Amino acid sequence: MFKLEEFKKNMENICHEIYGNGLTPGLSGNVSLKIPDLNEKINKTSVKHQAVILITPTGVSLKDINLKNIIVTDTDGNHLDGDGKPSSELYMHLRIYKVREDIQSIVHTHSPYATGFSFTNKQIPRLEGFGKIREPYINVIDYAPPGSDELVELATEGVKNEDVLILKDHGVLAVGSNIENAAILADFTEKCAKTGFVSLLLNNI
Repeated sequence: MFKLEEFKKNMENICHEIYGNGLTPGLSGNVSLKIPDLNEKINKTSVKHQAVILITPTGVSLKDINLKNIIVTDTDGNHLDGDGKPSSELYMHLRIYKVREDIQSIVHTHSPYATGFSFTNKQIPRLEGFGKIREPYINVIDYAPPGSDELVELATEGVKNEDVLILKDHGVLAVGSNIENAAILADFTEKCAKTGFVSLLLNNI
């Protein structure tokens, strides 16, 4: 069984990769990871075979994520470990984990092309690479302020049947069975947005 520090190290590496791929400029974006069955001591608190959530801290660039500032909470959001405060989107992550038990990671990005689409009435095409394509475009949910209860409700409802959402006037939300898959999906969504952008330009020449 993997130790908490090993999960943290993997999350640190993926966060750096996400930032390096240009998906979370500045201090934007957040990433979380669910450990469904942890059995070790955290800050003198014994965690016995229970789920915990690792999430990036607020106000910290993903390029600066490290073992010390990754926040650990229980599934109700109670702080167990980590320097600083958890992302303001913590409760969106927690609710999604509760409605989709198959999900073990969430990646929220503000990648340029996909976020650009979110500010228009254009949609991002689903290209080959999403697996079975049920719909021609990536689903867009209505705008709600970041960190709001309204966004929690909209995103939670949206991921019941989708693994990636465009948040209107905001960014991208991708989920996966592990952190690698969620990060790949967020990156692929940005690539689809680039392709969609190029095709729109060429079709108007």
